[in-house]
Amino acid sequence: MDFDHALFHADLDALPWVSYGHAYGSAEDVPGCLRALAGDDDAAAEEAQSELYGSILHQGSVYEASAKAVPFLARIAAADIRTADVLLLIGGIAEGGEDPSPEAGDGPPAEAGDGPSAEAGDRPPAEAGDGLPARESDEAGESDEVACRRAVVAQLPLLLGALDHQDRAVRQAAAWAAGWTGAAGAGAAVPALRDRAAVETDPLVRAELLSTLAQLDPEGTARAATEAIGPDGSPPELRIAALLASADIGLPWTPAHDEAALALLPLDRLVADRFDHVRNEPLHHLTVTLLLRDTDPDREAVFALLDGALRHPDPEARTEAVWAALTACELSRGAPARLVGALTAAAEADGGGAGADSGSGAGRAASGDVSGALSALGRIGAYGELAADLLATRAAGEGDAADRALEALVTVDPVRAAPLLARDLENRPRAFAAACGGPVGSLPPLPYDPALLAAVRRRLGAMEPGSMALPRLAALLLSWGPDAGPAVPELLAALPAYPRQLPKVLAAVCRPEQRGEVAEALRSLARTAPADDRFEAARALHQLTGDHRPLLSLLAERLAAGAGGGDGALRETATAAAALGPAAAPLVPALRAALNAPDADRNNPQMDADIAIAVALHRITGEAAEAVPVLAGVLGDGDGLWRRWTFVRAAEAAAGLGPAGRPLVPVLKALLTDPEQVPPAVLALRAVAPDALDTDRSAGLLLDAAEAGAAPAEAVEALVALGVDTLSDEHRDRLTELGERDLRVVRFGLSGTIEAADDRLRARIRTAVVGRARTAVVSRG
Repeated sequence: MDFDHALFHADLDALPWVSYGHAYGSAEDVPGCLRALAGDDDAAAEEAQSELYGSILHQGSVYEASAKAVPFLARIAAADIRTADVLLLIGGIAEGGEDPSPEAGDGPPAEAGDGPSAEAGDRPPAEAGDGLPARESDEAGESDEVACRRAVVAQLPLLLGALDHQDRAVRQAAAWAAGWTGAAGAGAAVPALRDRAAVETDPLVRAELLSTLAQLDPEGTARAATEAIGPDGSPPELRIAALLASADIGLPWTPAHDEAALALLPLDRLVADRFDHVRNEPLHHLTVTLLLRDTDPDREAVFALLDGALRHPDPEARTEAVWAALTACELSRGAPARLVGALTAAAEADGGGAGADSGSGAGRAASGDVSGALSALGRIGAYGELAADLLATRAAGEGDAADRALEALVTVDPVRAAPLLARDLENRPRAFAAACGGPVGSLPPLPYDPALLAAVRRRLGAMEPGSMALPRLAALLLSWGPDAGPAVPELLAALPAYPRQLPKVLAAVCRPEQRGEVAEALRSLARTAPADDRFEAARALHQLTGDHRPLLSLLAERLAAGAGGGDGALRETATAAAALGPAAAPLVPALRAALNAPDADRNNPQMDADIAIAVALHRITGEAAEAVPVLAGVLGDGDGLWRRWTFVRAAEAAAGLGPAGRPLVPVLKALLTDPEQVPPAVLALRAVAPDALDTDRSAGLLLDAAEAGAAPAEAVEALVALGVDTLSDEHRDRLTELGERDLRVVRFGLSGTIEAADDRLRARIRTAVVGRARTAVVSRG
């Protein structure tokens, strides 16, 4: 149809776009993008589309300008201009939106035949198909998300009309977009989608229609999904959509579902051209969906499906299965034991070779690559020991696969891994990182081994200044303590090049007979090095010899210079002063002067510095009078963003005050409304005013936090500190359940660390519960 560009431009210009907001502020650029999108220049239109995805649909978030743009996007699509692409953008805006609340009093959504048809799409926006009866789409007080969903629901006649378009891509895009109109659009959309599904022949469109119907009308779609999983007459693209819909709807997962999924492997290729990116990794999606049902039959169904997929003859299928199996192990405590055999078989089936990082791309190893299975064997705790022989054999080879195998062996059999790592330390970066504690020190370092120490000494001797390997080497040597004493000569030689990293290592590893030499080197560095390089040497010298004079002098210099590096340096200085205790009394006036005003508008680093100063003043003077108002000011400031760790530090500092911190009770109790803050708040209240702590309520809040995955390790430690004996029967049962349930309690963390963290938490819970039971038996005896 003809598109009246002049009218379109006039209608755009009639709106105050400069006053609307999007991801980057004012939406004054949106009219230009919409003009380009509707124009004849394909390159300009493509660029405009990219700009709109970045501004009005930024990483799935929507804004005021997003809703205002929807009617104009609808007019472009209705004119058959880049229709599929524009419908996808409209659907994305609906996806980022929300349904109006039932309390809003909205009338029923438009029926499919209400409002103008797609052919009317060139009318001004006020007339372009507002399918909601006599109601503005941006009424006062509603969120941008609701306004966006409302705006797209108003365009349902366009979306549903496009279901009959001659272009497959347009029909598919329309089906997908209609699915995101939610409850507000379901009444109009579901009948039209069913009508189209009855006559549609294209496999991808049929799959999109089925997924959309499952989303909008799960109960009414259950039969169609069940019928479509069979091989008779159903194309693979529709069968996998039916399997995914069956899981999402909540239908019982039967051996027939497993059989159908295994027959379709590999699955990713069947959804590669779908617009449903929520389920673009089918085996992974099925794994997550079924495990989160948290029933024994569903768990066993997942494990059987993954076992079969991991043993599949197609390497692409095994690659998909490894990624899903890793996710299963992150979610389920029973998964490692159930899947270790199949993971070992997957690693054996592939002969090795270099491959991509299993965390790259969509999260999977490269197609057909053994490395993902090898890495997985190192993430399943003690169960990986069953594959130790395979890992050792592969680790003795060459290339990335050997490095991954050794990385896993470091975890499952460290004694066996140490000499293999020592033999080829330079060429085993992944294994070396795991041996040194893994990501941010989240794993236990490799135990001391003489051959590995010799390799580390060689590495230290050959290391170039600025080497990125030094932090890892330092972490490993620190964990070995005096066993690493033979490395002192290499550490002393490297000290001038690494004055900030090596002093604490030297203090930790040197043996009694080496202390004189090490102390002299640290004293010289603390005396002659540039100011920024002297700090760690002075601190290590105090740790090693007890001589606090160099450190005290340096701290005084730093405070006189405003800590010489901002709030982070000030916090570091105050922390070091606190460690000196009363010996740091000369620093008290400078520490007081460095405090921010209590009513100042402080950012988080400034608050962290104030907390450290408050702790220092308390430890130096023995008086809490100055610390209490500082901590009260921090804990009472809930207006800022990302305050979690600042509040944790403040609560821990409050606990250190003991009964003198009693005035902080009100602000500490206020933290109990935030599950992430409950553990430090409870411990602080227990320390400053135990009589003000409701133990039973606190235990319930801690269990709520742990069960929700909010600071679970901290919550359990706080429960243990309260005393398992003090818990009610109900609370002890809940704590026991946390240790025995299948779904992991630890849910968040760096990839590769969740399983180990949860295993440690589970052991801690079991020890506490069993210890209490034994104490009870003894007392009864």
